[in-house]
Amino acid sequence: MKYKSEHHEDYELLKITKKRDEFTTSDPWRVFRIQGEFVEGFDALSKLGNAIAIFGSARLKPETRYYNEAVKTAEMFAEKGLAVITGGGPGIMEAANKGAQQSKNKNLSVGCNIELPFEQEPNPYQDISLSFRYFFVRKMMFVKYSLGFIIFPGGFGTLDEFFESLTLSQCNKIPHFPIALHGKEYWEGLLDWIKNTQLKQGCISETDLDLFQVTDSPEETVDFIMGKCREQGFLE
Repeated sequence: MKYKSEHHEDYELLKITKKRDEFTTSDPWRVFRIQGEFVEGFDALSKLGNAIAIFGSARLKPETRYYNEAVKTAEMFAEKGLAVITGGGPGIMEAANKGAQQSKNKNLSVGCNIELPFEQEPNPYQDISLSFRYFFVRKMMFVKYSLGFIIFPGGFGTLDEFFESLTLSQCNKIPHFPIALHGKEYWEGLLDWIKNTQLKQGCISETDLDLFQVTDSPEETVDFIMGKCREQGFLE
């Protein structure tokens, strides 16, 4: 189901209200919409089993290195019986869903789609496809039903998922599940800034750097995630 409106639901929820709204567009009414999205997401994913989440740019094409590595990475996870959850759109998300569907194990490709004014059209490689109005509900699904995050090269949305997962782990709001930054060359500048600016100026601790691992191949990424999941008792 695709929602169409002049503005995204998050925009309408967060805007400053200058006049009394009609009840069906008021904050109390939106609580029911939000509750409905949580119920739908929980109902669809609660029986999914072990899963990992893969994030990355919606703009990377099939001929690019990282698209093809996302396909292979997702297929390797699915071959091990893990479901693959993505944002359901094109680019890296499409690649990961495609890889999961290529596995001999079926019904492991999940897309959590979001209404956006551009870019986001559901890709055709989803066994389970959900649609969300609200970013924060969608993000809850990634965190709640994933054993780990793989962060492929991407833009602001990808960085948002990366830093939110780090914050939740740092603050012990979630178990310290494994987080892989895939693509050493792409992430090199960000890592330099984290180490040479944030760490040096005392804004993070040395131990915070242990919350994630940089990887550079599908095999390395899968081995890291699977190893950490076993080490932490998420998998046998």
